[in-house]
Amino acid sequence: MRKNFGVQTWLYPMPVLIVGTYDEAGVPDAMNAAWGGIHDTNQIGVCIDPGHKTAKNLLAGKEFTVSIGDAAHVVECDFVGIVSANELPGKLEQAGLHTHKAEFVDAPVIEEFPMTLECRLVSYDPETGCTVGEIVNVSADERILDATGKIDPAAFEPITFDPVNHVYRKLGEVVGTAFRDGRKLR
Repeated sequence: MRKNFGVQTWLYPMPVLIVGTYDEAGVPDAMNAAWGGIHDTNQIGVCIDPGHKTAKNLLAGKEFTVSIGDAAHVVECDFVGIVSANELPGKLEQAGLHTHKAEFVDAPVIEEFPMTLECRLVSYDPETGCTVGEIVNVSADERILDATGKIDPAAFEPITFDPVNHVYRKLGEVVGTAFRDGRKLR
């Protein structure tokens, strides 16, 4: 038996994506984008409402970063999602977050978030807020790398937004091996 919920914006997992831009004066800004994910082999798609300061910055500068929220910074991730830079221009400073310029794009890297995608704007739909960016670099802090130099999710502790219960959850244990476990059914 199943229970129907009708049309909902529910999907698991929903990554916690922190979009970083500079404003016209070079002040860093960031927002928590509720909806987003990989769009194509070298692209990311994120929904950014036209009313957000980030949308204005993005359209002016054409470059942005996307950091992945982690368990150590849940409060900061939520704060940049509920507070608008239109009303509080120094919200990153108030959140205790620090930035430096990305290496490949003109956008801020938030130092506290250990993984960041550097992106160039491909398209923006002002009707839907659908934003597509070309990923030109991915960087990760060495503190989340394993001995082979790969990102270690256990050290990283990325979080996901649970849209049904309005909570953030930490991604957990390995339950299978991609591109291999399905071979058992051949």
